[in-house]
Amino acid sequence: MLEPPSIAPPLPGRAVIRQRWSEFLFLHWRVDPALVAPHCPPGTRPDVHDGSAWVGLVPFVLARHAFLPLPPVPGLGTFIEINVRTYAVDDDGNRGVVFRSLEAQHLAPVLAARALFGLPYQWADAALEIHGGELEYRSRRHRLAGRAAHPLVERPATRIRARVGTQPVDTPLSRFLTNRWGFHERHLGRTLWARNRHEPWPLVKAELLELDDRLLESAGFAGLADRAPDSVLATPIGRGVVTEFAAARCVRGAPRGAASFRALACSR
Repeated sequence: MLEPPSIAPPLPGRAVIRQRWSEFLFLHWRVDPALVAPHCPPGTRPDVHDGSAWVGLVPFVLARHAFLPLPPVPGLGTFIEINVRTYAVDDDGNRGVVFRSLEAQHLAPVLAARALFGLPYQWADAALEIHGGELEYRSRRHRLAGRAAHPLVERPATRIRARVGTQPVDTPLSRFLTNRWGFHERHLGRTLWARNRHEPWPLVKAELLELDDRLLESAGFAGLADRAPDSVLATPIGRGVVTEFAAARCVRGAPRGAASFRALACSR
């Protein structure tokens, strides 16, 4: 299978969202493709490298969120996000992220992303501390009203501490795990593909120092946090990338539900 391109392909249309991403940690575990296949939206299949699928736990800082051509959203456009993800490919060769959960600090972006794209955002209390060359992320999901109060189900949490190195990384595996240039999601009866673009990742090696995580288990990947990740990468502290998204498009050949929402979230 061909590797993902190192340079983002052109967007299929004008950019509709712009964000700045920084302070990334990429923790990834090698898994059997059969484990992630049930989580891939219809019309997609697990994307594999060296015969394995991959599950990621990825914290970062999202800043200056803007719905173009409007300026960044004041007060709500910067927050910590921590996502659990895997990877899929569709019949057109689009290789995308499949999000299993996305923790975010602010409720308004959570509600907007759920409504527009069906992304499984969760409202959480999150924080980042930077100690020299170390990043420490913490997050605990807010309790949902009307739900049972089981701590592992209703309030998944994570604590991730890692030391960010300086040695650049550019390997077939690092490109596979990070050069996605879009996401797949099932929403209102159809499978969406939304492409993004940004400058090439400034990836460096990182060392995981501590991990106390329940987000992976809550997302359907029990037991992964009990073993060391197979890949730990980061971006240099303080260095970010500006990302733009095009409008979502429907995946060709994916089964369609009864709902019609092309005007809302699906263009061709």
